[in-house]
Amino acid sequence: MTIRIELGTATAGGAATLDLEELLATRLLVQGNSGSGKSHLLRRLLEQSAPWVQQAVIDPEGDFVTLGDRFGHLVLDAATAGLTGLRRAAEGVRRHRVSVVLNLENLDVDSQLRHAAAFLDGLFAVERDVWSPMLVVVDEAQLFAPALGGDVADDARRASLAAMTDLMCRGRKRGLAGAVATQRLAKLAKNVAAEASNFLMGRTFLDIDMARAADLLGMERRQAEMFRDLERGHFVALGPALSRRPLPLRIGTVETGTRGGGPKLAPPPEASEAARAQILQAAAAPESKAPPRRLPPPPAPDINEQLAAARPAAVHAAASPSAEDEAARGQKLAALLREVMAEPEAPFRQPAVLYQDLLVRCRIARLGTPPDLPAFRRMLALARAGVEEAALAGDPDWPEVAAQAAALPEDTQGVYLLLARAALAGEACPSDDAIARAYGSRSAGRARRLLEWLEGQGAVVCRSDALGRRIVALTGSGRETAAGDPAAAA
Repeated sequence: MTIRIELGTATAGGAATLDLEELLATRLLVQGNSGSGKSHLLRRLLEQSAPWVQQAVIDPEGDFVTLGDRFGHLVLDAATAGLTGLRRAAEGVRRHRVSVVLNLENLDVDSQLRHAAAFLDGLFAVERDVWSPMLVVVDEAQLFAPALGGDVADDARRASLAAMTDLMCRGRKRGLAGAVATQRLAKLAKNVAAEASNFLMGRTFLDIDMARAADLLGMERRQAEMFRDLERGHFVALGPALSRRPLPLRIGTVETGTRGGGPKLAPPPEASEAARAQILQAAAAPESKAPPRRLPPPPAPDINEQLAAARPAAVHAAASPSAEDEAARGQKLAALLREVMAEPEAPFRQPAVLYQDLLVRCRIARLGTPPDLPAFRRMLALARAGVEEAALAGDPDWPEVAAQAAALPEDTQGVYLLLARAALAGEACPSDDAIARAYGSRSAGRARRLLEWLEGQGAVVCRSDALGRRIVALTGSGRETAAGDPAAAA
């Protein structure tokens, strides 16, 4: 029996249907600029086919987690799972034939690529006896199979691209049918796009993308202009599972939605005189007289008091705890944080995820009132930089270093403190990998951009020696690191 699901209505009239069994054998490619309705199309496809075939969704933005409430999809939060765990989970998904959404929204781009690759590898790794049909939907496929390297780590890009190529090239014999959506065909690796035989092309504006869409649909180049005029939710379909001739269609309604929505127009409130006066006063404030490459002086209270907040606060009780109790509690909390950070993936997880891990450990250790999230972020910055404040407190330049660190955004303080620790100790300048790790990333490109940003803020000055090794100087104190190789392993 042929299973045909209804995608919507054809522009010329009548239902626009899709042969599900043919799709599983021939794969699908969807293109459309942001706002063209790609995610809506994928949601319609998933909802209509859910009763007939097992599904797996690679979801970089958390848009499809609501499928779990209506259709029973298992939602895997990749931010709480390691790479090995995801591979095992993917194998279990195939053995038990459970539909699943892999939510990647809480990871940075490098981690998204690594976790998606691990999950797809797990889908491939199962034994032949459990090769049942599965529809694998990948949203924003240009992220996981990029045509060019971009700013992501090379190992992450290679792993993800290999997994996506396997999905589209070798997946059919293993029961895996890829359905990928991309904003631009030019950004998607050609060996991934070329394996699809079914196409749904939505609104796009760039000439190169319109020309490629027309070529894929067998249309003349002069007809390519039509893709500029397509409305949201309107696509042109072609392929053995859809139509033998280009078929304009409108995607139908869906039962589920995203957890959020696009911004809605709302009239601004009537501004009060106090608000107007405050804005004008801020605009008329005099410029700082500080030198252009120096950070402004720290605000009250004293900076050492601000950094001291990184240590655990005393438990409020009827009687104030003694200094010895506070010291013991601080040592226990530091030990728990070291346990959290000792896990292999911990340096690359979001602070909120690490904070929840620390809270659980605090409850197990009966440590009393844990630090709040802002205090934990400051503790995390020190931990990622490998800075022990007590060891540096005796340095005469530490107060100025602490002041500049506190004036920076929380997510950059760890990197600045890493550089400052090396400068105060006279050690070699940290490599790009070490800087990226202190920032919570694996991207060396992101580390270099962050160094440029810190230099632009007047926090550091970078230079190279005759051998091309990097030296970083702290503004104000003039202390600088020894020469270090930027490409050295962390």
